[in-house]
Amino acid sequence: MTDLQKKSNKNSEMEELLNAKDAPTLPKIGENIKGKVIEMGSNIIYVDLGPIGTGAIYGYGKFNGLSVFKNLKPGSSISATVVDLENEDGYIEMSLKQTSADMIWKELEKKMEEKEVITTTVLEANKGGLMVKINGVVGFLPASQLTGEHYPRVSDGDKNKILSLLTQIVGKDVNVRIIGVDRNEGKLIVSEKITKEKEELEKISDLKLGDIIEGEISGIVDFGAFVKFNKTLEGLVHISELAWKLIDDPRKLFNVGQKVRCKIIGIDDSRISLSIKALEDDPWNKVGEKYQVGQKVSGEVTKVNPFGAFVQLDKDIHGLVHISKLSESDNVNDLEVGKIYDFEIILIKPAEHRLGLKLYSEKKQAKAKEKDSKKEDKKDDGGKKKKEIKEEKKSDEKEDKKDKKVAEATKEEKKNKSENKDSAKTAKEKKKTSIKKEKSVK
Repeated sequence: MTDLQKKSNKNSEMEELLNAKDAPTLPKIGENIKGKVIEMGSNIIYVDLGPIGTGAIYGYGKFNGLSVFKNLKPGSSISATVVDLENEDGYIEMSLKQTSADMIWKELEKKMEEKEVITTTVLEANKGGLMVKINGVVGFLPASQLTGEHYPRVSDGDKNKILSLLTQIVGKDVNVRIIGVDRNEGKLIVSEKITKEKEELEKISDLKLGDIIEGEISGIVDFGAFVKFNKTLEGLVHISELAWKLIDDPRKLFNVGQKVRCKIIGIDDSRISLSIKALEDDPWNKVGEKYQVGQKVSGEVTKVNPFGAFVQLDKDIHGLVHISKLSESDNVNDLEVGKIYDFEIILIKPAEHRLGLKLYSEKKQAKAKEKDSKKEDKKDDGGKKKKEIKEEKKSDEKEDKKDKKVAEATKEEKKNKSENKDSAKTAKEKKKTSIKKEKSVK
């Protein structure tokens, strides 16, 4: 019998069954139906669908990561979607693709809630991280969620170099935990470093603020440097904690692999904050011994911002030329980074690590000195005049006293002359009277 004849006879048998009064109602394509597992092959499941026949689910292997299939065995119930009422092998072909979608996402959500650690293989790499697959769903492992072992430490932040390092992980197995599930967006986010969280927290619990650690710089970024210590722990030294002086680029001071001593200044869950400068003396405590307000200093411009320019005076101390301290003829953009200029110190606040500067001008200083000189001369002239007036007054008073004495002497002399004159006159009159009396007697 030819294949054509066999197919014809098979169709005839199906038609007879369908035309029978007690014939079962066949499902429609796309309908979800339920049955019991008869047998499980390497990549096929045979399902007893009762009077309507036997179903076959192909390619179920890609879903065997779901917990619902781990305990699947003959006699277990299973649901699937009808895709063909009768395939070439005579089975009702069924698919788990649609019916398992809900189970897949529910399973992923369950794994996230239970914080299950999953081993998966890295499929590919991009500049942002790695791609993995869990239960048939492609997930994203961001570079920021990698452990220190796999994190791409690139000193200059070159994205191509980062991609090159991430590519080396492709094909390797990694342990991850799901940290984000969004079925509507079809997004699955996983983390590798979170799987080490418990182990790290146990080690971190032995640390305390103020502890001194010795480690090795494991990576340098624009905002600071990472330091690995105690074999698996890692902390961040923020750029502001690398040194007392102003730092624009940490790479100019440190290198990956360099040994350093740090002080623990912060512990927040698994994040450890470190400081290198905390183990050094604060140079601002003695800034007054070297610098004073009004002092002329030379410094190198290290950074120019819209609000002013930062100036390095020595290896530890820097100052700021605020835009408000520039004259109308001066422009902050005229100050070039890397060049040395003369400045005048106008403010020192050691406790706040602040030192204010303004551009030093020879002409302005000369004018200021000239002005001060004139003030002094005027002051001296005023003092001289006061002294002369005082001396003149004193001289006049002396002359007045002298004139007064002369006047009094003259007056006394006149008085004496008058008295002598009166006395002589009286004596003369007495003599005349005496002569007259003598003549009378005779």
